[in-house]
Amino acid sequence: MVMSATHDIFVLAAGIPNLRWFGVEGDYNVLVIDLLGPSLEDLFNFCSRKLSLKSVLMLADQMINRVEFFHSKAFLHRDIKPDNFLMGLGRRANQVYIIDYGLAKKYRDSSTHQHIPYRENKNLTGTARYASMNTHLGIEQSRRDDLESLGFVLMYFLRGSLPWQGLKAGTKKQKYEKISEKKVSTSIEALCRGYPTEFASYFHYCRSLRFDDKPDYAYLKRIFRDLFIREGFQFDYVFDWTILKYQQSQLTNPPARALGLGAGTSSPLPPAIANADRHTAAEDTRAAGLSSMDSSRRRASGPLMSSGNYAKQKSPVANDHVTNLDFTSTKFIGQSGGSSSRQVGVSSSRDAFAGSDVDPQRSRTAYASPGALQKNSSRQRSPIDSADPKRSMSARNTSHVKNYEAALKGIEGLQFESDERIHY
Repeated sequence: MVMSATHDIFVLAAGIPNLRWFGVEGDYNVLVIDLLGPSLEDLFNFCSRKLSLKSVLMLADQMINRVEFFHSKAFLHRDIKPDNFLMGLGRRANQVYIIDYGLAKKYRDSSTHQHIPYRENKNLTGTARYASMNTHLGIEQSRRDDLESLGFVLMYFLRGSLPWQGLKAGTKKQKYEKISEKKVSTSIEALCRGYPTEFASYFHYCRSLRFDDKPDYAYLKRIFRDLFIREGFQFDYVFDWTILKYQQSQLTNPPARALGLGAGTSSPLPPAIANADRHTAAEDTRAAGLSSMDSSRRRASGPLMSSGNYAKQKSPVANDHVTNLDFTSTKFIGQSGGSSSRQVGVSSSRDAFAGSDVDPQRSRTAYASPGALQKNSSRQRSPIDSADPKRSMSARNTSHVKNYEAALKGIEGLQFESDERIHY
């Protein structure tokens, strides 16, 4: 199996799922990989089809790393899209994984290191919505095209949609032609208008590359990291969906509040969530040098009531002593954009095909059970008279545990509802 052989090259690397088994089952070629969490398309829908600048920049850093690693093994992915990037589970819940190598192609000979030749009049391979301009023009894909597709994914997250979505046509071929025409006629400046200039710089760089040029991945990561620092963000792995899931759990099962003068105020984000799995994608942040950012350059923001309305999110409780809250519960509620559950455990080679605007879901995910919450300490005040230290400490602990137990019950009840996606 070509796909299993391709997958075998990438194993034992950050953001690459392990290959568990492959073989023939009935009429199907089967590939079994690690069970992973929701796709970025699922999470994008969960967040009302818009992501904050902070979340997009945290994703961009890891996604560029994944594409760079893919290219380092002499392969092109050729189907970069939100559906093919999944979050992990458990302690890896904040790590981005790249999947679906059904359209991957070797661009360089392993022994001679010779690049594949430049060709034209090629059929469109991949997903039309995110395909590069050169791919639409029939030019053989190379490393620059994977990166341009990634740029379209990032703008899709920021904008909520791309200008060439929703075009109507009689046939699939006519639709691809309309998408191509709209994409060619949309300037980089128009696409990125209203967003930081770094995104336009990213596209200009990708389109400046010649067919066989090796991209400067470090430069692309650096422009986004510099923007991240300049905006005062904290690389704490608190994504939009992390906060939204917690807020919805609070609405479903609000924690009991203590009454009286000594009662503590309710925080919009508990310490365990604000610091959850901070080190799970350490290989990305160590390279970025973001963990040692000067705290004076970071800006704090207030309580967040909508996943799409905060651009400068900082962990509000960075100094609390906490343990991890496993945010990999497989269930989400309140989804407005709609999404389908996905199973990436099994992939069939029958499903892989070229030239789709939005491919059918080739991989679907069954999510794991929700994780557990552990508590080490709390700053929550208790109305019980502090003259009795033992009684006061016991009451504080009991109140804090009840609050987190209520939040945990809400998290366990979260779930993605199947709904129709917006395809174009």
